[in-house]
Amino acid sequence: MKKEISSLSAPKAIGPYSQAILSGDTLYVSGNIPVNPSDGGIPDGIEAQTKQVFENMKAVLKEAGMDFSDVVKTTAFLTDLDNFAAFNALYSDYFIAPYPARSCVEVSKLPKGVLVEVECVAKK
Repeated sequence: MKKEISSLSAPKAIGPYSQAILSGDTLYVSGNIPVNPSDGGIPDGIEAQTKQVFENMKAVLKEAGMDFSDVVKTTAFLTDLDNFAAFNALYSDYFIAPYPARSCVEVSKLPKGVLVEVECVAKK
């Protein structure tokens, strides 16, 4: 059985998908981009965008009764791997050891022209 998870503290889906789906004790969180849910704005720069991505993800995890310590896998998409060090520094502000498994890839474009998107899987 699957249950849709939706938080008003994270941006609404901009397409035919859910913010997250809970299946049993596993949460599949859709890719989060750095849209501020209160005004729809997108901050400038990789640091501000990365922080907004993780704040959005935090809201979705919280809605499911979880937090970053429950995350077992992340996938990060960056439009420029030259931003990897800055992204990684902020990533370590949200995750602690043992860190989730992770993939990080460079892509040519992301929705709304953002610099970063991150999706995750969490398990209670």
